[in-house]
Amino acid sequence: MFDVSEAVEPSLWDAMSVDPATSIDLATLRLIIRDQQRASRSFLYPWVRILSRVAVVAITVAKRVLPIKFSAHATMDRLCLWFLRHFVAPDSVGLLIRHFIVETNLLNFCLRNAGLPGEVELRPTRLAELGNRAVIEHDLNVYRALIALGRAGSPSRADKIGRAAHLDFGMLSVPDIDPEPQARRLLRLDIQTALCLMNMPFAFCLTPDEYRRAVHSLRLDASLLTVLAAITGDGAFLGWRPPAVRVDSNVDVPAAVYEHALLCEFAHARLRRLAVLSP
Repeated sequence: MFDVSEAVEPSLWDAMSVDPATSIDLATLRLIIRDQQRASRSFLYPWVRILSRVAVVAITVAKRVLPIKFSAHATMDRLCLWFLRHFVAPDSVGLLIRHFIVETNLLNFCLRNAGLPGEVELRPTRLAELGNRAVIEHDLNVYRALIALGRAGSPSRADKIGRAAHLDFGMLSVPDIDPEPQARRLLRLDIQTALCLMNMPFAFCLTPDEYRRAVHSLRLDASLLTVLAAITGDGAFLGWRPPAVRVDSNVDVPAAVYEHALLCEFAHARLRRLAVLSP
């Protein structure tokens, strides 16, 4: 028991690890805090963030001006895997892989409990499985799921479906993840620094329209959370994100990706808690 009257000076990590507003499961939260404590987060990230934003703006402007449009998806996949394998801490890689699974679980929860056929199958458990267009498919799956939900009916209809029948929480498991800890790493970067560095080849290897679509997919969190609130009848999902009826061209993409991943973790943990409470 912590006595608030004691003259102690707790660290921000102490507060973060037990923040009552943070619903992420304890094991995942510990990995996130460990990632935030890495030296690269304090000393490299502020500078790499600036470099990344300047470089990405230059790349996107140049690609829109050039008359020839090109993409290099296979090259992007190879660069991503090589970078993660040799320059990013294993725990941080594990969190990145976990995000693909968590978002797939959220989409499948919506689709299954709205009574729609078909499910998302992108559930990588090994670093190598992040190749083969996984990053692109990850973004496209959000569009596909929300379009299917939108065409099937409004969230208010999903609300009626969810409250009239027992909800299915059976898709919320997260399998063991292999981030290849045995690989020889020259650096052990944190997630945010890694995202800044990876954003540059992403911008270069995607067409301007593909990159814009990927960036805007981060704005669809509001739509996904609205559907989750409607299906479960739990208004807690609605307090995490503003509406997304706009397309941004100047976004701090790595920061937005990191926030997006945390929102998915919050939503996933909330669903798992509702599963325990459901009759």
